[in-house]
Amino acid sequence: MTLTTTAFLVPLLPFLGAVAGLLLGRRAPGFVRPLAVLPTLAAAVLTIAVAFGQGGGPATDVATRLTPTGSVPIDLALHIDGFAALIAVLVGVVATCVQIYSTGYLRDDPRYPSYAALVSLFTSAMLLVVYTGDLMLLLVGWEVMGICSYFLVGHYWETETARAASLKAFLVTKLGDVPFLFGIFALAADAGTFRITGILGAVTSGGLDHPTLIALLLLGGVAGKSAQFPLHTWLPDAMAGPTPVSALIHAATMVAAGVYVVARLLPVFAASAAALAVLAVLAAITMVGSALAALAQDDIKRVLAYSTVGQLGYMLGALAVGDRGAAVFHLLTHGAFKALLFLGAGVIIHAAGTNSLAAMSRMGGLARRIPDAYWTVTVALLALAAIPPFAGFFSKEAVLGAAEHAAHGSAPGVPGAVGWTVLLSGLLTALLTAAYAARLWLLAFKGRGAEAPDHGGQPVVMNGVLWVLFVPTLALGLTAPFLPDWFDGRSLAPTLTTSVLGTVIALAGVLLTYVAWRHTTGLAARTPIGAVITAPDAAPGLAEETALATHAPVYGSVSGAADPADPGRLLLGPLHRHAAVGFHLDAVYSALFVRPVRAAASLVRFLDREVVDAYVRGAGTAPRLLGAAVRRAQTGNVQTYLGALLAGSLVLAIAAVLVATGTGA
Repeated sequence: MTLTTTAFLVPLLPFLGAVAGLLLGRRAPGFVRPLAVLPTLAAAVLTIAVAFGQGGGPATDVATRLTPTGSVPIDLALHIDGFAALIAVLVGVVATCVQIYSTGYLRDDPRYPSYAALVSLFTSAMLLVVYTGDLMLLLVGWEVMGICSYFLVGHYWETETARAASLKAFLVTKLGDVPFLFGIFALAADAGTFRITGILGAVTSGGLDHPTLIALLLLGGVAGKSAQFPLHTWLPDAMAGPTPVSALIHAATMVAAGVYVVARLLPVFAASAAALAVLAVLAAITMVGSALAALAQDDIKRVLAYSTVGQLGYMLGALAVGDRGAAVFHLLTHGAFKALLFLGAGVIIHAAGTNSLAAMSRMGGLARRIPDAYWTVTVALLALAAIPPFAGFFSKEAVLGAAEHAAHGSAPGVPGAVGWTVLLSGLLTALLTAAYAARLWLLAFKGRGAEAPDHGGQPVVMNGVLWVLFVPTLALGLTAPFLPDWFDGRSLAPTLTTSVLGTVIALAGVLLTYVAWRHTTGLAARTPIGAVITAPDAAPGLAEETALATHAPVYGSVSGAADPADPGRLLLGPLHRHAAVGFHLDAVYSALFVRPVRAAASLVRFLDREVVDAYVRGAGTAPRLLGAAVRRAQTGNVQTYLGALLAGSLVLAIAAVLVATGTGA
């Protein structure tokens, strides 16, 4: 089988699995799990075969003209280089782990067949984005992912939270897709083709007339899909979906698509210093702001969600300084340890019966009850905090090293201010990342209080998947620096300055959090938190997602609670209450967009009901009144009819005489 044929099969197999799963889900439920796992597993194996076949060498380009368009042609094209091959492996492996994990996590869910089919379709769409060499086909996969995310985030549609989160994710990402679509058309108009190779050739020859405008339009779609400021607000709310979906979205699909598009079209962005500056500023704001927000969250999944936003900021920061090798390297390592963190969080939630870190901090023995999750999540958090020798250390230091080179003017075409912006924000984010990673670990696994309630053991497949993802989390960073051919020929070995500085800063973040935790330990014993409750109307399989530790007895609602025993509150001080609600960005959007739109809708409804319908009602009322009057005259009395006829004749005669007299005069 040739490399091209194998690559065509990679997105096709999950697509066929999705179609078969939807068709046979009700008729043959016994085939649902094999149809969910086996096609995705086969696609993952084929991505590995494609990666070995590509070998980090020259890109493979194959194209077939789909149909004559009369202007800019659209091709069924493949473009596989080292980046595409590696990211496809990440997508295939993580999607397979998610499908296997879901067979245990959603084993009692009646909607599992549709869920599994949508996950397969989601995977197929992302693989299409990765392998395609034509922007129109990329746009197809891009939009299919948005639709799948809408349904998967809203999987638990019985709950208002899930319905609102799915709608928000769809609307916010579609808002970014509008400029993205215009950017693709403008890019094709300047380059004369939708083919990525043709576009990059046009950039090299100076054929782009509006590089800044095109780059900024594309950046709108990237900000929406990759949850960058100011379009990042949908991602934390998307945690209302099942935990395996969160792992898939955060580690390998959807949010990774935006970073991949910028990496693929980086010469377009590099052609405009202004675009690089905007990209660096957005990345810096996203990194720091999301890290502060993560340090204040109580829901374990929202901590990880804000963490994803920040790590994506690192990747876009690396792209802003012109180093896509470092960006893709961090994308790969982040995909491994973030998938592990989310799937491990699913085990923790199942064991604790709640998403709340405040409630977990009052549970003793949780780490002993789930040893697999304890050890694997511990290593994943070390990788997230960039502690050597775990994977996150190498990739994050590659980003900081690239920023350092750009800051000293060693990156051609990148302004020094862009390098300093990414470097300083990256170092500050490293401190905050280590702090919230340590906080999550301490609150989840070092709780003090009554023994954690026993919610039953976890299925073997859930724990087994954690150990599968443990391997790349531990070892991926050690191998990638020795594979420069896969990363534009650039060595990704960490530099001494940023390695030492980044590690010291990360350790300082861990130490500060530990000191704050020790200081607040006494408060935890004196400040009771309300009992763990589960939504009484939840459908089977919803317990892990809807269980909440209510703070109402002491603090009010969960969302606005400020647990005095939380080390994050001590570290952030007065900033905590603002960080806990995402710095009120949702409130700003509500005031600027949601309320005016609702007011306009109310006005339109009023005008339609009271003004437009008034004419409709009037048009029907007049004939009705006339008919009523005529009906009253129909008495059935012949004498009345004759009298009316004579009276009418008399009136007509008098009128005729008057008219004749007037005419004669």
